[in-house]
Amino acid sequence: MSENKSPIKYFLSGGFGGICTVLAGHPLDTIKVRLQTMPLPAAGQAPLYAGTLDCAKKTIAREGFRGLYKGMSAPITGVAPIFAVSFFGFGLGKRLQQKTPDEELNYTQLFAAGAFSGIFTTTVMAPGERIKCLLQIQQGGNSPQKYSGMVDCAKQLYAEGGMRSIYKGAFATLLRDVPASGMYFLTYEYIQRALAPKAGEQKDASIGLLGTIFAGGMAGIANWAIGMPADVLKSRLQTAPEGSYPNGIRDVFRELMRREGPLALYKGVTPVMLRAFPANAACFIGVEVFMKFLNVVAPGLSFSSSTTSSSAW
Repeated sequence: MSENKSPIKYFLSGGFGGICTVLAGHPLDTIKVRLQTMPLPAAGQAPLYAGTLDCAKKTIAREGFRGLYKGMSAPITGVAPIFAVSFFGFGLGKRLQQKTPDEELNYTQLFAAGAFSGIFTTTVMAPGERIKCLLQIQQGGNSPQKYSGMVDCAKQLYAEGGMRSIYKGAFATLLRDVPASGMYFLTYEYIQRALAPKAGEQKDASIGLLGTIFAGGMAGIANWAIGMPADVLKSRLQTAPEGSYPNGIRDVFRELMRREGPLALYKGVTPVMLRAFPANAACFIGVEVFMKFLNVVAPGLSFSSSTTSSSAW
């Protein structure tokens, strides 16, 4: 993208890109959460799901394709503010380290700025993640449904324990998003710089778009490679009955290590990695398309300055 785009255009384009991300990636996210939270089988019995494909088949057989989109209302509702806050946090993290607005940061500083953005997004992400996971683990068919949807889930959580219940797992979300966001932005910036035309070379729009898609997809993979263990702990904590883990994520970690071992920290990694590249590619395509749309229909839509450099996209 070109330089000097306004914050409102970044917000709107980022929100649209986030919606594209959810639409493309939510089915595999549902499978991931179900694999992460399925109960351990009794001795001599087969597990509930043998793997990613088996989980998908059983979900579709019992609930139809709509079952793969359970809980999507929560992330769809939150994507615009999440993306806005994330990139605002990244821009602010960069600005705090820059001596001049045009100073190019090194890769350590870019990781720090990305990690800083993870602190901002947790306040928005934690409630949505809690609701999403609870809706995703509800089995279809003849099984009773505790929650009829996102609003009903939020109401019941608030009735059970107030805002503390809605924000259950916030610290685990923070442990996931801070390092993962740092790796996300670092990877994206690194690839974008590596693919940027050298001095004197002519820019090619199609190559630039493909580079953006590739950088975004690889950034998503890097993000999950770092954030997966904390995500497993977060999903289990957020879907456990009240009182199961009095000491929070520490109890989840101890139980997981005792009963399943370190490999359990990467349960659900297959659907996550299958989702990461296309979902983030969809995001950046959405951002590009919507930014171009805004430049045509609302060229004067702008604020005086932008906190996020265009290279972040």
